[in-house]
Amino acid sequence: MRTLILLAFLFSSVPAAAQIFVAPNGNDRYPGTASQPVASLQKAQELARKVATKQPVKVVVKAGTYYLPETLKFTAADNKPGGLFFEAEKEGTVTISGGKKLQLNWTPYRSGVFVATVKDALSIDQLFVNGRRQRMARFPNVREGNAVFDAWVLDHQATYDSTMDPLHPGRIRKWNRPEGAYVHAMHDLLWGDMHWIVNGTKDDKLDLTGGWQNNRPSKMHPVYRMVENVFEELDVPGEWFFDQAQRKIYYYPDKDVDIRKATIEVVILRHLVEFNGRIEEPVKNIHWKGFVFKHTARTFMENKEPLQRSDWTVYRGGAMVFNGAENCSVTNSEFDHAGGNTIFVNGYNRNITVKSCYIHHSGASGVLFVGDSSTVRSPLYGYVRQNYSNLDTIRGPRSEAYPRDCLVEDCLITQTGRDEKQTAGVHISLAANIRINHCAIYDMPRAGINISEGNFGGHIIEHSDIFNTVLETGDHGSFNSWGRDRYWTPDGRTVSEVIAKHPNWHWLDMLRPNIIRNNRWRCDFGWDIDLDDGSSHYRIYNNVLLARGLKLREGYDRIVTNNIILNNSLHPHVWFLQSGDVFRNNIVFGAYRPAIMNQVIPDSGKWGLQIDSNLFVSDQAQMRKFLKNGCDTHSVVGDPLFVDAANGDYRVQPASPALLVGFKNFSTLDVGVVKSSLKTIAKKPVLPVVSIKGIDKQSGQRSIRWMDALFREPVGDEFSALGIGYTDGGLLVVTLSDSSLLSKIGVKQGDVIQVLNGKLLNNLADLEKWISMPNNKPAEWTIELIRNQKKEKIIAFYTNSKSSH
Repeated sequence: MRTLILLAFLFSSVPAAAQIFVAPNGNDRYPGTASQPVASLQKAQELARKVATKQPVKVVVKAGTYYLPETLKFTAADNKPGGLFFEAEKEGTVTISGGKKLQLNWTPYRSGVFVATVKDALSIDQLFVNGRRQRMARFPNVREGNAVFDAWVLDHQATYDSTMDPLHPGRIRKWNRPEGAYVHAMHDLLWGDMHWIVNGTKDDKLDLTGGWQNNRPSKMHPVYRMVENVFEELDVPGEWFFDQAQRKIYYYPDKDVDIRKATIEVVILRHLVEFNGRIEEPVKNIHWKGFVFKHTARTFMENKEPLQRSDWTVYRGGAMVFNGAENCSVTNSEFDHAGGNTIFVNGYNRNITVKSCYIHHSGASGVLFVGDSSTVRSPLYGYVRQNYSNLDTIRGPRSEAYPRDCLVEDCLITQTGRDEKQTAGVHISLAANIRINHCAIYDMPRAGINISEGNFGGHIIEHSDIFNTVLETGDHGSFNSWGRDRYWTPDGRTVSEVIAKHPNWHWLDMLRPNIIRNNRWRCDFGWDIDLDDGSSHYRIYNNVLLARGLKLREGYDRIVTNNIILNNSLHPHVWFLQSGDVFRNNIVFGAYRPAIMNQVIPDSGKWGLQIDSNLFVSDQAQMRKFLKNGCDTHSVVGDPLFVDAANGDYRVQPASPALLVGFKNFSTLDVGVVKSSLKTIAKKPVLPVVSIKGIDKQSGQRSIRWMDALFREPVGDEFSALGIGYTDGGLLVVTLSDSSLLSKIGVKQGDVIQVLNGKLLNNLADLEKWISMPNNKPAEWTIELIRNQKKEKIIAFYTNSKSSH
């Protein structure tokens, strides 16, 4: 009878005000009142489901750390007419952890290393000591201040050093049992990274599984690679190793750590909170406010799914995951050391808000919006050619299984990509109408904001401060996009011909343009804004670009107006015929910096729809450099007369010549986060010293004419446009007549020839040697080259006027 009375009391005593309280000293047998709180979030969720009211239901969580035994999952059963609100009683005092606190008996092992036995049957992926994440035993060791894998300064022409190579046979021989170790390596062209797990060794080489974490895979970078989780590499303070078989953990503490009194935490869960609904029955109106979320497992080996034609693969998970949710939010919260992605908005979702959050030290990306692959018409994966003969020409998505009308606002996102480098502060793929407003995003291995392809557009990026990006990779920007939509294929001539026949095909995947406005950008290792590979339908205005300018590669309908590009300029790469591009009323510091523009457009052909009415902070020669391409007949040269460039006020004074060409004043002094606690800790970019005299002038490159073709070495941005590394070698075919023997055997203008009948062509000197040879026009040809960013080989037999391939 007492049990029945107690149960009746529990079920009937949810407070009338629809408030449920949780506290570390609570008890899950309590009713959840302020005086008798429950102890777990799972119990609070269970009680909330029993509340029958049209009023809001609020779960108030008191200060403390709550270790989740399993992921907290919400379904449509948690929906409340007035909404369900989880709130920290005091912001920042409640930690929700996917980890476990260990009580260990440490004993000295050797040379400053301690050892303890772990009684629980755990698989330990990360170790936190006094709240700080420690490093798995690794080689090379961390070198403070260095960026790439925390061991190297980024150098695009880095040379191999055997003493820094974790895969050198001499080092591998030192390892007794490396099974379970991880190898991390940058992409050979620095387009992200890849990861492997070690199965064992054979002949002083590692037996590896993995390498699938890039949609344009490559061999390992010869320099930038690191191994971790190897016992013999436990040699510096802050490192640890867990012997799974012996259940022993080894740790080399820093001098300031009293190991016997330290708080030891390990990570158990991949996800902390999930919203699991369906299009037919979504999770609705659930809101989280004021929490600290931390301790989720790394997921780089689960990062396998390729995304539509981009360079990305993805793991569909994170510390907080939205699947099939509507009108849900997380606000005023901190995400600290998520091992993989932080917030993943996956598939069908509507009106998801991430606001006033501090996201830092994530293993992968910050906030991701990724639709289901089933939404794509005529899907392709990887850097592949389109087959236009069976193209689905119905506009828009195939289904509703994608995020739409979502917001990331007033968020500070920094130091994501700690373990995975093909990541971003905010990533968008197969989504529509995502708005990023008043965010500060910096200290990133790759892009601050990345849009993976054109599906389905309508995104707005505004009032944000994005800088210190592309710190560990290359050929990218603070903002990066690809546009490898249905209309696009990696051959500009083909695309131009297709769009001439079907003028609206570049609108098939994008439902409305993307807008980039009122932001401040800085990228010192790529471009401030990088629109790559067919990115189309952008409206870019009222932005200040602090360092490396604006790149527009192949695409249609990019309207770029009223921007300030400091100490740099527009970088047009491989434009299509009649692209409809507009570049007008901007302030630029020098001549445009084209790359391979004549691949599709003739040397004297017109670029875009209108490139005119800009202010050049340089000289007349720089402004007039591309008059033959229809550019800048109404542009002017002069000092913009900034109000206070040294302090970031790039408004122009009333006497500025910029106003004569249609420039209109705007301010970026208020970009970035607005919440006072976030503004206090947010970094600011280094402002450039503005050179009113202009920037460096591009000098002509030495070339060689041979067999009715003009050759030279690639320079500058051409490496990106051509898809080759700085040290790959090869000679660019600048021009090529139809009567050339090379043309007849299949060489094309824009090719990069790397090997000619077995002879490497690293530079012009190598070609000069070939030309000086007595038999430099053989009947049989084998040519290895790069075309449209892919390696190809031509094998041909030529005699008189005939050739065969």
